[in-house]
Amino acid sequence: MGKNNRSQVGVLVERTTRLVMLIHLPDDRRAETVRDAIAAKITKLPEALRRSLTWDQGKEMARHHSFTVATGVQVYFCDPHSPWQRGTAENTNGLLRQYLPRSEDLSRYSAEHLDRVAESLNTRPRQTLGWLFPSEAYAAAVATTG
Repeated sequence: MGKNNRSQVGVLVERTTRLVMLIHLPDDRRAETVRDAIAAKITKLPEALRRSLTWDQGKEMARHHSFTVATGVQVYFCDPHSPWQRGTAENTNGLLRQYLPRSEDLSRYSAEHLDRVAESLNTRPRQTLGWLFPSEAYAAAVATTG
C-alpha cells in the first residue's frame, strides 16, 4: 500500500525460491481487478511452483473461489493479525520498501518499473538460499520440474 492507502502494488513471492513478481495495480484493488492481475502473473510460473497462495485477510481476495477455478491454485488465508504466518512475504515487503516507500503514490510507477524492481530483488543474494539469487534458485527449480 502506498501513501494514505490510496495506491497499491501486488506482490507475489514464490516461497521455495523467493522469486518476486510485482503486479501493477494503478487504478484500484477491487477483488475482480486483483483476481485477474494475480491470475495473469501466477500462471507464468510452472505448475509445480504454483500449487497454493497464502493471503492475508484483505477483501481484495473476495473472489478467491473463481481465482482457484481459473488457475488451479488453492488459496489459504492467514489468521487475522498474524503476519508471522506469512514470514517470507513480510520479509519481502520490507525489502520492497527500499524501492517503493510507504510515503509515495505507488500508482505513478509503471509496470516496466515494477519489473525492474523485481529483477533487482531477484538478483540479490539471500542467506536462506545459501547466498544464491532467487533467480538462480528459480532456474534450478524449473530445471528439476521440467
